[in-house]
Amino acid sequence: MRVFAKRLFITAVIIPMITACIKVGPDFHRPNAVIAPDWIESGDSRVKTEPADYRDWWKVFNDPVLDRLIDRAYRENLNIRIAGVRVLEARAQLGIATQGLYPQSLPVSGSVEYHRPSAAGAVPSSVSEYYQSQAGLSASWELDFWGKYRRIIESADAAWKASVADYDTALVSLTSDVAGSYITIRTLEKRVSIARQNAEIQNDNLRIAEARFKYGTVTQLDVEQARAVLNDTLAAIPSLESQLRQAMHALSVLLGAAPGDLRDQLQGSSDIPVSPPEVIVGIPSDLLTRRPDIRSAAYQAAAQSAQIGVAKADLYPAFSISGNFNFVASDVGKSRLSDMFKWNSRDILAGPSFAWGILNYGRIINNVRLQDARLQELLITFQSTVLKAQQEVEDNLVAFLRGQERAEFLVKSTAAAKNALDLAVLQYRQGVKDFTTVLTAQQSLLTEQDNLAVTLGNISGSLVGVYRSLGGGWEIREGRDLANRQDLEEMAKRTNWGSMLYPATYTPSVSGAESSAGPRPVHSGNTEVK
Repeated sequence: MRVFAKRLFITAVIIPMITACIKVGPDFHRPNAVIAPDWIESGDSRVKTEPADYRDWWKVFNDPVLDRLIDRAYRENLNIRIAGVRVLEARAQLGIATQGLYPQSLPVSGSVEYHRPSAAGAVPSSVSEYYQSQAGLSASWELDFWGKYRRIIESADAAWKASVADYDTALVSLTSDVAGSYITIRTLEKRVSIARQNAEIQNDNLRIAEARFKYGTVTQLDVEQARAVLNDTLAAIPSLESQLRQAMHALSVLLGAAPGDLRDQLQGSSDIPVSPPEVIVGIPSDLLTRRPDIRSAAYQAAAQSAQIGVAKADLYPAFSISGNFNFVASDVGKSRLSDMFKWNSRDILAGPSFAWGILNYGRIINNVRLQDARLQELLITFQSTVLKAQQEVEDNLVAFLRGQERAEFLVKSTAAAKNALDLAVLQYRQGVKDFTTVLTAQQSLLTEQDNLAVTLGNISGSLVGVYRSLGGGWEIREGRDLANRQDLEEMAKRTNWGSMLYPATYTPSVSGAESSAGPRPVHSGNTEVK
């Protein structure tokens, strides 16, 4: 018995210690990506490249209504709540993966059975019938000889961190969507106001034309032309109001509420949020650490890289330790069922074993190839994500800068159109100009004012796009629960989550080196088998 216990100890302890150094498959290294040395617009004085804090980037608009909307959206938006629960899901999946390092099967069983051998059997039994009982446990432990289960843990760990990066990506989208919807609402409100103001002016001019027609100084043509322009302006208002209501509905959903007009939420200044003339964008390489979608792409590739090692481990024999320890008793002869828990009733079966799927090499090798192809796809996806991120910054940056230049001209053209209309009306009253000149001036003023409002909204919207493409806003979740408190309470009522619902448990800690360079491989030993 002592010799057997010694051998079992060597098998169960010494061998796993030796094999802990072996791990097949590649370690993950973040791929190279094409990154521009600087932004195309970096020579513009309005573009600053020094480091900046983008945690509360929307505060550059100095709009307390927008601040309140984003705070509410962060607390109540349903997509953010879904992303938070997915982090818990990934954390639970990691908990499942870590159990692979321990005996994969450890059931406790017991039974009481009645036996009656067949009287027609080839070998007659001397015992016609009897009862047998047993109770014990069995264990099966596949040793992690080739690092298969450690690779599974690596994959699950990277997937968990990718879920947190996806949460951050959802938060970046949420803050920018709320700001964009708010700017759209304020822009449409301004356009409706402009249309109504112009309708009032056009209505006044219609009354002038009707009065002059009444006294015979002009023809019916002037009246009809004035009425046509007025109705055309009035016809534009319902369309703008429809867009306004739809924008409010979209914002309501972002706030986690049923569609509504949100007039109580929007009380305050109704002006279009004014953007500052300058923007701080840092340098392109900053995107690698700041944009969560880039981090997610890297973690997804890391998770897939570990799957190659999992698949490769099947090319080699699997070594296991299994055993059964049972107490067995029956009522045959002098035995009694009550003797089951006596030491002499023990039944032990234990020892090492191995399995090697040598006839399945084609399937296994092609599975390795499959996992490798998926990794290559994700590596390219990472590189594509980096390129698209730079494009988004450049696109929004040029729109922001050129929009400012367009606005400067529109301010001047709008002032000129207003002066032209005043002169046209005055000269029409004096009989110097015909009504066509007034109509042209009216239409020009409405067009210029509307274009200016749209452009001002586009400038602010482009600045929102700049901050979104820079990956700003996700930092507001730091120091807070990723999962919604209401969701945590509901889940705790249904299921025993233990300590896993604590933020310290489901929020991974990322070291400075890892956050600056992307996911690093988890080294469990010093021998690497490729």
